[in-house]
Amino acid sequence: MGLSLETAERWVERWERQQERYAIDREERFTVIADVVEHITAARPGRPLVVDLGCGPGSLAARLVRRLPAADIVGVDRDPLLLELARTHHADAARYVDAEIGEPGWTKALDLDRPLDAAVSTTALHYLDRDALLHVYRRLAALLRPGGVLVNGDHLPPGDAGLAEVTGRVGRRRAERQRAYAHEDWSSWWTSVAQEPELADLLAERRDREPAAATAAPAPLSLATHVRLLRQAGFGQAGTVWQYGDNHVVVAIR
Repeated sequence: MGLSLETAERWVERWERQQERYAIDREERFTVIADVVEHITAARPGRPLVVDLGCGPGSLAARLVRRLPAADIVGVDRDPLLLELARTHHADAARYVDAEIGEPGWTKALDLDRPLDAAVSTTALHYLDRDALLHVYRRLAALLRPGGVLVNGDHLPPGDAGLAEVTGRVGRRRAERQRAYAHEDWSSWWTSVAQEPELADLLAERRDREPAAATAAPAPLSLATHVRLLRQAGFGQAGTVWQYGDNHVVVAIR
């Protein structure tokens, strides 16, 4: 028996509220990403092709398809539970692919039939270390058409420790004013998911996929490092188009 739409809707709604704890002005960030993709594809003939990296339960894909109803969106994620939520709740937003970004064969799994117009991501690439991120950026540069863009919304601290402390503080104060911390956090969301019978098999599959020995996440790379790696990977231009605290939207043009 598949996941019911009612259950998927309930858990995606809780996911949306939970994510507001971590992404300051999350809706504004989504809007800026859509603005960039809309701009870059406005004069292009045919259906725009966009890949959503680390798509989770389809949050960004659902917003993009509302702005760009003619676009073909491919969402890719490694989490079977979040993917099933996306396939059920946002079935018409994208074609969803089960693959781990950066692993061998991940771009082939996308099964693209033409060059990408845009690759987008929100809070999904920060878990990659420097070498893995450079590899991903190179692969994306190869998949994008000339003039195509990579648009990444994520927490990217300044390279200077003092500035990093200030930008982090600015973001936290903004979250406090928005009462974002009133929402459940990441851990409590997953703890609650474990009590949902319809999600039991997907949660078990997710646990089976986790490495036997969990490795610590790498230290977050600075904004300057991301920009440098993007240029090294073959993007001609790269920089921030929106920022609040350490929350950025970075655009890189192929």
